[in-house]
Amino acid sequence: MENGLTAGRCVRTSIITLFLMCFFAVPAYADDFSVLLNGKAIHLDSQPGVTYNENNWGVGFQYDMAPVQEKWVPFVTASEFKDSNKNTSYYFGGGFLHRTNFEWGKTSMHFDAGGIAFLMKRKGFKDGDLFPGILPVVSLGTSRVAVNMTFIPKVDPKMVPILFFQLKVTLGTF
Repeated sequence: MENGLTAGRCVRTSIITLFLMCFFAVPAYADDFSVLLNGKAIHLDSQPGVTYNENNWGVGFQYDMAPVQEKWVPFVTASEFKDSNKNTSYYFGGGFLHRTNFEWGKTSMHFDAGGIAFLMKRKGFKDGDLFPGILPVVSLGTSRVAVNMTFIPKVDPKMVPILFFQLKVTLGTF
């Protein structure tokens, strides 16, 4: 029990540290801070006799830094959610998104595609220890609201491929 509590504290401390680094270690240009509302997983396959949780409720944040060369948006993120087995999972990491801006009617929108490198902790995988990962990510939306989607391939015989969705609500530019 002590190891589980220690690992949980380690993850929470790491998330808080990453969050504080965003505010104190970034250059002085406009960046966007967003709240992530985790909510939906679509399992693309099934295991006989297994029912997966597809309501992956949870909350997190994403901090998008000013674009590099006008097209690449670096970001850091951290989140917690109920996974496919209804256990709380945590991750933190960062990556880059290639941004394409366009107009839909009179609404300015963007489509981002890129990747995220992260550390994650989840019960029932890698003995509940932190493990690294790299996944593709896309995002579609406006400057205030977007939908993030990640594809998670089958990485273990007991798992199935998943599409994971988040609602990204931008609170402000810093």
